[in-house]
Amino acid sequence: MIEEEQLITPRNNNFLLGQDKAQEFFLHAYKNDTLHHAFIISGPQGIGKATLAYKIARFLLSADDEKKNGYTSLNVAESTPVFQQVANGSHPDLMVIERDYIDADKKKIQSAIKHGEALSDADLAGMKRSAYIRVDDVRKVSEFLSKTSFNDGWRVVIIDSADDMNQNAANAILKILEEPPLRTVLLLVCHNIGNLLPTIRSRCALLPVHTLDTSTVSSLLRRYRPNLTEAMIGKLAGMSNGSIGKAILYADTDAVEIMENMNTLLCAGNRCSISQLFDFIKEIVKDNDKFDILQELILKFIKKHMEDCKDKEALYRCWQKTHRDFADCMSVNMDKRLMLLNLLTNICKVL
Repeated sequence: MIEEEQLITPRNNNFLLGQDKAQEFFLHAYKNDTLHHAFIISGPQGIGKATLAYKIARFLLSADDEKKNGYTSLNVAESTPVFQQVANGSHPDLMVIERDYIDADKKKIQSAIKHGEALSDADLAGMKRSAYIRVDDVRKVSEFLSKTSFNDGWRVVIIDSADDMNQNAANAILKILEEPPLRTVLLLVCHNIGNLLPTIRSRCALLPVHTLDTSTVSSLLRRYRPNLTEAMIGKLAGMSNGSIGKAILYADTDAVEIMENMNTLLCAGNRCSISQLFDFIKEIVKDNDKFDILQELILKFIKKHMEDCKDKEALYRCWQKTHRDFADCMSVNMDKRLMLLNLLTNICKVL
């Protein structure tokens, strides 16, 4: 379990590696008065997109336009009021739109506020959010932008992530993008730019961020998870596909151990022990995070063995079945143990 003081979120994280070009691009646009009113920060999950968005927000909210030529980076000191206000969500000129909490958890938050009780980051992290950003959430942006900014400064809106907007919410954002207010920047964090409406894409500048190299992921793991051994860091960085977010998730869910146990069982093929396979599954279904991670690991395993498999068509059907069965487990009350037993047994037969 991660201690509360170790929790780092994009709101309070001032440390960003591997995205220097994106930072330089934005700073150059600011210094040359060519800032677009909206940017799509696009790239795979866990590579620093939201961290970059908050870094940009802090910079704009603290920037002095009369001294713009003197800025050499987007860094804002953690001791400044702007940094602290952004970190605790109280800056008057920053609005963040994200999926709201489900009604049951929202009531818990409202009750805590009513009774003056503090909810920790760990408490909030354990609460569930709705599936989409709804139009009512986006309408708050129009209300926010209708008000006068603090000290006549910049206003920033972060949408994290824009992929989560439903159709009505996307159309509401489009109306704002068509008539953008002055001295306002919208930052649309996006995991898959293809999910956005073409009309939204056409009205935004693209600020692409890229997957991280293995050495950068390793360096960040040493910072965020200092208790990991170098051997474990190497394994996690290799599994992460250039995503520090993914590497941290893998570290916190024992993904390396899960992967190694899974590989041993599946690579045994027809010699796989059903009792050992069932014991493996029994441990996985106890933890929802581990269950979710297993889907990724199964897909990685299939991809790795596709070339060497004699029956590629059958293995591809296992690939399709993996996607379908895990999706069914989310949407219907499906027996996870039986599903995994059937799925993994089929893979063993194919190899």
